[in-house]
Amino acid sequence: MLGTTFPDDSGGGLPPNDGADVLREVAPVLKLGDVVFGNLEGPLIDGGESSKCRHRVNNCYAFRVPTRYGNHLKDAGFRIMGLANNHAMDFGAAGRASSRAVLESLGIAHSGEVGDLARINVKGRQVELIAFATYPGANNLNDLEAALEAIKAARAESDFLIVSFHGGAEGASHQHVPAGDETFLGEDRGDLRRFAHAAIDAGANLVIGHGPHVVRGLEVYRGRLIAYSLGNFATYGPFNLNGENGMAFVLEAHLALDGTFLGGRLHPIRQIKPGGPRLDPEMAIVPIVRDLTRADFRENGVKIGMRGELWPPSENVPGCSEWPELLRQALGSGRCDIFPLPFSL
Repeated sequence: MLGTTFPDDSGGGLPPNDGADVLREVAPVLKLGDVVFGNLEGPLIDGGESSKCRHRVNNCYAFRVPTRYGNHLKDAGFRIMGLANNHAMDFGAAGRASSRAVLESLGIAHSGEVGDLARINVKGRQVELIAFATYPGANNLNDLEAALEAIKAARAESDFLIVSFHGGAEGASHQHVPAGDETFLGEDRGDLRRFAHAAIDAGANLVIGHGPHVVRGLEVYRGRLIAYSLGNFATYGPFNLNGENGMAFVLEAHLALDGTFLGGRLHPIRQIKPGGPRLDPEMAIVPIVRDLTRADFRENGVKIGMRGELWPPSENVPGCSEWPELLRQALGSGRCDIFPLPFSL
């Protein structure tokens, strides 16, 4: 969410330089990917009213992102945007239609409502993404039977299928992935373990989660990667960006043609008010993700190196508790899966 003109239509909710610099620091990282996906929290629309906040403005979060900000997404390298989340309908059907039209005009594929599939060609292969949420009008992950039918149908017509979901309780107290359904603010936010596993059983090659506004662990199921939450990546405005609420990562995932997870890297991100992603040289999120992964997924968790390197659970990665190993790691010739105490070279 790069900035909003609601409720302040004077431009007070927009970043400096009209948002052109918000993604500039992370764009080189994003452009490394063949498939670059993000979740668009807030419709791209230039006017209209929000029935969501008709009777109250304070403590009511509705976003209205200027349509010209679609160019910032394009310039940063995004090829697919998800439109399945709790803000996609902040400005009703008109807001969602405007988002689709803006993205299509820029050549950015999208998925959100029922029947809306993102399709792109990557190295001669058809890659599709189908986005799920827990809200009316979207592909609903809580309707598991319908969700799996949609996934199977998409997989049948694609060479590679990515499933994304917007689910889970929100905030720093909800970084673990529990067994069973999660509830938040009286809403059923999904049984995410069950959904993600079932999606892979139905043919998904990769599952990416977002929604909790904090990072969660990384699991490998049947050889396929599941990222349960990537954190608050780019949120500009009056939001809580303290501690883990302001940490995220760009997930770089290396996958075989059949979807088998081969490895990758976490690119740590930190936001400082009023927001916008910045690369974090301290890599503060790396040990947090590692601890969450180990606690929640144990032998099925992704192995995470000291600089954010990712390996499959079966990879035999040596430890790095000895100083010679740390020196080799710093020079780029070694690798290890234990984050050391802070040190300098």
